[in-house]
Amino acid sequence: MSALPSISIVTPSLNQAAFLDETIQSVLSQKYPRLEYVVIDGGSTDGSVEIIKNSSQHLHYWVSEEDDGHGHALNKGFAHTSGEILAWINSDDKYMPWTFEVVGEIFTLFPHVNWIVGFNAWWSSKGFLTSAVRNPKNVYDMLLGNYRWIQQESVFWRRSLWEKAGGRINQDFNFMVDGDLWCRFFLLDELYSVDCILSGYRVHSTNRAKDHYAQCLAEMERTIATMKSKCPQNVLQTYSTLKAVNRIKKVPLLNYLPVATLGRQLLPATFAKAAYKNLFFEDGLWKERHLPFSL
Repeated sequence: MSALPSISIVTPSLNQAAFLDETIQSVLSQKYPRLEYVVIDGGSTDGSVEIIKNSSQHLHYWVSEEDDGHGHALNKGFAHTSGEILAWINSDDKYMPWTFEVVGEIFTLFPHVNWIVGFNAWWSSKGFLTSAVRNPKNVYDMLLGNYRWIQQESVFWRRSLWEKAGGRINQDFNFMVDGDLWCRFFLLDELYSVDCILSGYRVHSTNRAKDHYAQCLAEMERTIATMKSKCPQNVLQTYSTLKAVNRIKKVPLLNYLPVATLGRQLLPATFAKAAYKNLFFEDGLWKERHLPFSL
């Protein structure tokens, strides 16, 4: 494992003492040899600081002070990192025990891969893994409005991609700081889905996204509109064709027909351009393939 790339993880947190220790231990218990773990606490008053202090000897950096919100906390955290691979895990979510080894192996084996996402997975409020599903996405899903959701805690990316995309979280967004980052990434490279559960989203009574769902959708629409204005012409042409097929699919008298399947047969070049990039494990090896685009 010493030959694997360095990984930097940031955890932003504010008054999440009920879950924070589980999050921290899901990172540290993997004993990844080249790990930088940064915890940015926003001035919690619920015992979070004591939890952080209990693991402070294993942290690359930590601080507890007031900040200007989620995006600001992440920018503060990433400023203290130097790893080749980056990600963040919120203070109520958790990684799987094998996550960093899988991530390090994939980025080593596939130097052309710049960002990845594992299966979308969900934890219960008590921390039990309840479900998981492959949910590949690409720029065409974003443009077509099929953006729900690239699961942030299961995404990892190379520092080189981060720097090309601006090297910062956009603090103009209150909730969809991840969605805005994904849109900037899509302008630069394709997302590879990985057939492995890497992390999960904990569902509980105070999830920010659930409590502010309308604002999340509005922010996603805003950042996608910005992305669209910067997309190259060949991407927009493929998007326009896919959009037309999708419209036909929604015509009431035709919705019983396999329009997407017919579209792939009649427009093979278009659907080939929109195919998802996927990494899967078979016969003891990670392998690369394309999965058909789904309308």
